[in-house]
Order: sequence, then C-alpha cells, then structure tokens
Amino acid sequence: MATYVFKAVTATGAHAEGEVEADSRTAVSEQLAGRGLIVLEVAAKHASREIQLRFLNRVSADELAIFSRQLATMITSGMSILRCLYVLEEQSEGQMLKETLGTVRRDVEAGQSFSKALARHPRVFNPLFIAMSEAGEAGGVLDLSLRRVADQLQRDAALRRQVRSAMVYPVMVITFAIGVMMALVAFLVPVFVNVFKQFGGELPFMTKISVMLSHAVIGYWWLMIGGTVVIVLTILRAKRTVKGRRAMDRMALKVPMKIGGIVQQIAVARWSRTLASLVGAGVPLLLALEITGRTAGNAVVNDAMTDVINSVKAGGTLAAPLARCTVFPPMVTRMVGVGEETGALDTMLDRIAEFYEEQVEASVKALTSILEPIMIILIGSIVGFIVISMYLPLFELYNHVE
Repeated sequence: MATYVFKAVTATGAHAEGEVEADSRTAVSEQLAGRGLIVLEVAAKHASREIQLRFLNRVSADELAIFSRQLATMITSGMSILRCLYVLEEQSEGQMLKETLGTVRRDVEAGQSFSKALARHPRVFNPLFIAMSEAGEAGGVLDLSLRRVADQLQRDAALRRQVRSAMVYPVMVITFAIGVMMALVAFLVPVFVNVFKQFGGELPFMTKISVMLSHAVIGYWWLMIGGTVVIVLTILRAKRTVKGRRAMDRMALKVPMKIGGIVQQIAVARWSRTLASLVGAGVPLLLALEITGRTAGNAVVNDAMTDVINSVKAGGTLAAPLARCTVFPPMVTRMVGVGEETGALDTMLDRIAEFYEEQVEASVKALTSILEPIMIILIGSIVGFIVISMYLPLFELYNHVE
C-alpha cells in the first residue's frame, strides 16, 4: 500500500486535507467518498531525499505526558480537539512529536476520530494511550482519560529513571575493573615476562595464569571483540522472538542477589498501574487485560494475561489464574479478589502499584548498598591477583639467592 495526500471539501463547504494509505488513487477517492467528502485532488506522497536516521528519533515518556496533560487542560476549557492539536503542534519542541501531531491533526481534519488518528503512529503512541483515548471519546471524558495517561507515563518514567540511576554505579565500576585488568595484562605482564625469561626456571601457578591471560588478550584480541559482538547480536536477535524473549524474562526473574526480586516488583507495579488506569478509564475488561499484557514489558506477565482472559471469558475470576502464576505474590491475588468482590478493582490495583513502587525504591537502595563493597572487593581482587602473580617469581628468586 502507498501513502497519498488529498484535498477535499465537506458537504458544508469546509476544506479538508490529509494523508491516507491505499492501493490506488481510485481506492483513495472511494475511501474519502465513504466519509462524505468531495475529493478535489489526490497525489502520491513523495518521501524526502534527505538522509534521516529515523531509528534515533523517539518521543520520550515525559514529552507524551506533557502533551496529554496540556491537551486535557485545553479540552476541559472548552476548545475543540482540532484547535487543541493546532496549538500543540505549533508549540511542540520535539521534531518527531511535532511531525506526528501534524499528521494526527490532518487525519482529524479529514474526518477520522482522534484515537484512530493516534493508532496510525504506534512508534509514538502505545496501545495504552490509544485505548484510553478511545474510551475517553466513547464516554465523553477524554480529558479525564488523558490525565490518567499522563499520570501513568510519568510514574513509569520515574520508575525507569530510578532503576537506571541505581545501576549506573555498578556498571561504571565493572567497566573500570575490566579496563584495569586489560591494561595490566596487555602492558604490565609482558614487561615482567621478558624479565622472567632471563632468569629461567619454573613459574608459579598464579604467574602462569596471568601470562596465559596476557597472551590471549594480545594475540587474540580480535577474537574476544568478535565473540562479544556475536553474543550481543545473538541476545538482541533472541529478544525479537517470542520464545527467546520468554526465556530471557524467566531468567531475569531468577537472577540472584535480589535482582530477580526487583524485576518481579517492577513487573507487578507496572502491570497493576496499567490495568488500574485502563479499568478506571472505562476500557472493557478483556481489552484492558490484553493491552496490559502487551505493555507489561515482561513475557511471563503477558502469558499470565492470556490465562486470565480465558478465565474471564469462561465466567471465572481474575484472581484464580493470577494465583497460578509465580510472578504475582499471594498479596496481589488476594487484593485483586477483594477488588472484584467489592467492585473497586481499579482502587485495589492502584494500591498494589503504590506498594510495589515503594518496594522497588527500597530494594534498589538495598541492592546498591550491597553492590558497593562487592565491587570494591572485585577490583581489589583483580588488581591484587595480577600484581602478586608478577612479584611471586621475584620473591622465589630472592629466596634462592639467599
């Protein structure tokens, strides 16, 4: 299918223009006629010849949160959705968001609903954003839905920043340790090896290990780099497959040193917050469960949502299939069960999300305090092993001389 731009007028004489995807110009004309538009001009859209690295362009969660909150405020003040999009398009600072809002605005001008116009840009607006916009349009509470979306995006972004900032220190220390080890075995060890050759004799076991590591780094550095690249590419490729992503997500939940527990807490907090937002916005439960599974960021949670959907379709509850999934602790399943019985499911889910977001913060702080001494011991052990292994032959030589 190709993209076509068009100009048309409505039955009342108002001008409309935008873009549509179709197989031919005739199909475009038929599609627009079905919307009640009189077609004036249809032309194929020509792509720009400028080189653009589109994969580097992205709209951050903070940008989307600000956009949805501003849009909600404007709608509450009585402005039409089309006029709101005009204003937000003009004042948007991010180039990708500006271009996307321009396309959304043209689609709305052409007669599409706001949520359907958003759905044409899955790289910018995720299923949660689209579903809540659609529910808000259907219920006449688009401003409230957009505020819920903004709150959800900001909480997700804050949680993500918190985890990333906590991981900065360990990553930097590990990188520094690897760099120090490589520098020692590549530059220091060869100097000592030349000295040892002059004395002859049998080298200590620790020294032999350092010498073998030095030969490997100097002689096969290309193999190490190539192997690292192959491993990284293999992991990235596996993450794109359903089977590989499921296996990696299961492994992440079992990582020791409380890391697996933090991954579980993040998954539960995100799941409960997303489902609470969708249910509170009036999205049908089955659709809300499906969207929650797709946006959970964890294949194990997504599989659990499939079981929950089948249970609901068969007239069962949410809590029963959740209890069979190891990701969800007993407290979560009990609170979900109470929420179902009392009709306050969204409130219970919000409380679950608040609890586990606080747990993530506490767990990340505890993990950081544990990792700091471990990292110091790791660096000291690496440097100490190499230095001692280099000086051991000198000590033995000194003993023989005496």
